[in-house]
Order: sequence, then C-alpha cells, then structure tokens
Amino acid sequence: MHSHQRRFHGNAERLRAPQRIQLLETGRVVLLSVEGLRPDSVLDVGTGTGVFAEAFAKEKVRVAGIDSDPDLLAMARRFVPDASFQTAVAENLPFEDGSFDLVFLGHVLHETDEPVSALTEARRVARRRVVILEWPYTVEDGGPPLAHRLAADRIMKLAEEAGLISVERITLAHMELFRATL
Repeated sequence: MHSHQRRFHGNAERLRAPQRIQLLETGRVVLLSVEGLRPDSVLDVGTGTGVFAEAFAKEKVRVAGIDSDPDLLAMARRFVPDASFQTAVAENLPFEDGSFDLVFLGHVLHETDEPVSALTEARRVARRRVVILEWPYTVEDGGPPLAHRLAADRIMKLAEEAGLISVERITLAHMELFRATL
C-alpha cells in the first residue's frame, strides 16, 4: 500500500502554467531523453496532466502514462488523446518486463514512498533507457519544498540500488536530468 505523503496536492492548472512550462524546458528534456535512442515507445511515470507525454507524442512515439491521481489523468487525456493512460503508482507498474524503449520519471521520484522500488520497476519495464528529471536540491520559489527534494548524489545512489549502473547526470538551467542506458 502506498500512501504518497509527498504527492502533489495542488491545482492541476498550475502544472501547465506558462511560467512552469518554461522552467521545465520540455523540448530540451525530450531531446536529451531520446538522444541516440530513437524510441518507438515511452512510458511517462507520474504523468500528471501529461505535459511530458504531450512533448514525447510530438516526437511520433507511442506514449503511455501512469499517475496515481485519476483527475490529473483526465486532464492528460484531453491534452494527449492518442496516448494510453492508466491509474497506477510508480512502485507497481502494470506492464510486462521490457514493455517500453524509454521510461521517463519527470518530477515524480521525490513523490514516491519507495524510490528504489519505483526505479526498480522503471528498469524492469524499460528495454533501453530510464530517465529521471528532478528539481535541483535548492531552495527556490517554484517546485516542491526542499524537504521533499532529492539531492543529485542521493538520486545517483538510489539509481545504483535499483540496478541502474550507467547513469549520466545532466544539469539543465532549472532541473537535473539523469539518463540511464540499459
């Protein structure tokens, strides 16, 4: 049973606010995520309103997304009608082993109750790559409180514990991206 104490509890529209979208650098994040890969399929774990699912769909890949919040998924379906969305948690993905070329965890690892389990599940359903995008471990106006954020070295340690051994850290203007090739 997952309680998700750190789960997003804000206004769904806020997740798509123009100033937040600008901070997310969705286009750059997607390009870095798929760089050298050319995936046919992507799983967006913790898709929320589908911001990244929508960006991946523009790359002409099959997109699926999961989130624990059915209301957020309803919004995601409106923005990305061709994607497949279902209610689930990151620690228990309802997919077969190796179901997706790329598994993307955008701003969700810090919300999981069991981050190693979430990353182990991501590795299990990924065929080629797992990408983690998180807020930097700094105090700032946007994003989650510092107490919920994960420091980069902590993310690297969690990835290692989950069996992701080849992890590259890429620092963006406002985010930290971790790319693990399987």
